Amino acid sequence: MPDQKWTNQDIAALFYRIADILEIRGEPDATPADAKNLRFKVMAYRRVADAIEHLGRDIRDIWQGDAKNLQTIPGIGKEISEKIDEILRTGRLRYYEKISKGIPEGIFELLTIPDVGPKTVARLWQELGITDVAKLEKAARAGKLRELKGFGAKSEEKILAGIEAQRRKKSQTRILLGVAYPFAQEIVAALRASCGDTIHNIAPAGSLRRMKPTIGDLDILVASDTPQKIIDAFVALPMVREINAKGTTKASIVAHNGLQVDLRVLEPKHWGSALQYFTGSKEHNIALRNLALEQGLSLSEWGFKRIKDDVEIFTPTEEEVYEKLGLQWIPPELREASGELELARQKKIPRLIELSDLKGDLQAHSTWSDGGFTIEQMAKAARARGLKYLAITDHSQGLGVARGLTPERVKEQWAEIDALNKRWNDFVILKSIELEIRADGSLDFPDELLAQFDLVTVSTHSALKQSREKITARVVKAMHNPYVDIFLHPTARLLNEREESAIDLEEVFRVARETGTLLEIDGAPERLDLDDVRVRRAREVGVNIVINSDAHSPEGFDGLFYGVAMARRAGLTANDGLNTLEWRELRAKLKRQKRR
Repeated sequence: MPDQKWTNQDIAALFYRIADILEIRGEPDATPADAKNLRFKVMAYRRVADAIEHLGRDIRDIWQGDAKNLQTIPGIGKEISEKIDEILRTGRLRYYEKISKGIPEGIFELLTIPDVGPKTVARLWQELGITDVAKLEKAARAGKLRELKGFGAKSEEKILAGIEAQRRKKSQTRILLGVAYPFAQEIVAALRASCGDTIHNIAPAGSLRRMKPTIGDLDILVASDTPQKIIDAFVALPMVREINAKGTTKASIVAHNGLQVDLRVLEPKHWGSALQYFTGSKEHNIALRNLALEQGLSLSEWGFKRIKDDVEIFTPTEEEVYEKLGLQWIPPELREASGELELARQKKIPRLIELSDLKGDLQAHSTWSDGGFTIEQMAKAARARGLKYLAITDHSQGLGVARGLTPERVKEQWAEIDALNKRWNDFVILKSIELEIRADGSLDFPDELLAQFDLVTVSTHSALKQSREKITARVVKAMHNPYVDIFLHPTARLLNEREESAIDLEEVFRVARETGTLLEIDGAPERLDLDDVRVRRAREVGVNIVINSDAHSPEGFDGLFYGVAMARRAGLTANDGLNTLEWRELRAKLKRQKRR
């Protein structure tokens, strides 16, 4: 449909689908030369899909009706730009319609089964007529798959296990990073305590190690010469609710919290390559394997192998994997195929921001509004964590459900803060507020009161279903206020609970830069807003970022750790987060200072 609103994710998904189709059956009417170049074409579509998925801005803003503009996006040449132009102009892509003709829709669901790739799907379809998961499961249970060359009983068992794993995954809600991360550390600590010196190395892998905002299941890797001892200890852990599988080097359990945890034990010589492989992401790993092939090597979870003579090359550390490929080691948070390999090739990956770089937290709540602890308790907890300043940002009266502050209560709170600040010479509590941006863009307090705060933050909690135009105009109006310093959790999302608002972030970024308004990474695990893709784009535009906890209790300061994780995923350094500065330095950069 010509009027279909294609998003970046829609276009990326289409190009991933095209790559899958090309791998499954190639192109109709392809010449021998086309067939020879097929692998490179598949790689090109996957690279483009990934580039669009991680673009961080609406592709229409780059396109602006001209296909040539799209060629400024890395990996997009003339041919692909014309295809995207066709999609955006007409709502369809004739090339996709041509190559997908006659392919059953269920074919693509087969690709979601672990260890079932396009080549396997092609054989299942062409040789056995299997076109969906139900038919595959039926054939595997009937022993039909072993009719295929290279398949046997073990292949059938593996596929059936994959189908079951896929089924479990579909039934599970993804777990918040803030839940999965401490639980993974608990498992690691329990295994170390029970297995002691028999563990050479142990670490969580997968999307958890990449610090994605939500996690499907946990992967734990262990390097040990006594795998059976590790496996036995793992399935006997007190947090185990049921055992899915138990083998000689692998096991899978469901924990009491419903989270699936998969354990793999391997020899220490395989540690580096296995940790890299099981950390992912899929696209990052594909790029590494292709780079290895260019150097006459194959790369798997077991290590390298020289193609010419099958000589194995082991990499006991992850750094050695990247070094062998001529790359700088890449921090796990960056491994999303979003330009990190090129930086690593040029040895230009910077030192990413760390939790210890933060000097202060600019969003925290107390019993004056919806927090559970006093200002004194919050301040002591922040100081104990090594912070030097803390902004108390209790809600304003516009958010009645949070017992928001009136101007009169604000003055009472300031008196308490003044008294507490006399206790320390190495820590300061900042007078702040989280102002609700009303549906019309107005704010709760007049400018003469806002001018007296150390800093002012704003956010949206109500009327979140406004149209893109209305909610954007509302926020932009607030950001133009000279005393509004920070726009908090910009999309207002709650992971697994509430979708993002329709806000136009590209316009927000433009206005933030123009007005000097800071944008926040809210580290509360249920928010993690802005996410890494948007943070990357904000910094490209020239917007300054702060990383806050949104703490409502002393434990809530853990949000700084998760906020830093999002910043690291975006490639930020200590110089990119303004609350890595001392308060006097940060205060000088606030736009309110321009009026003094």
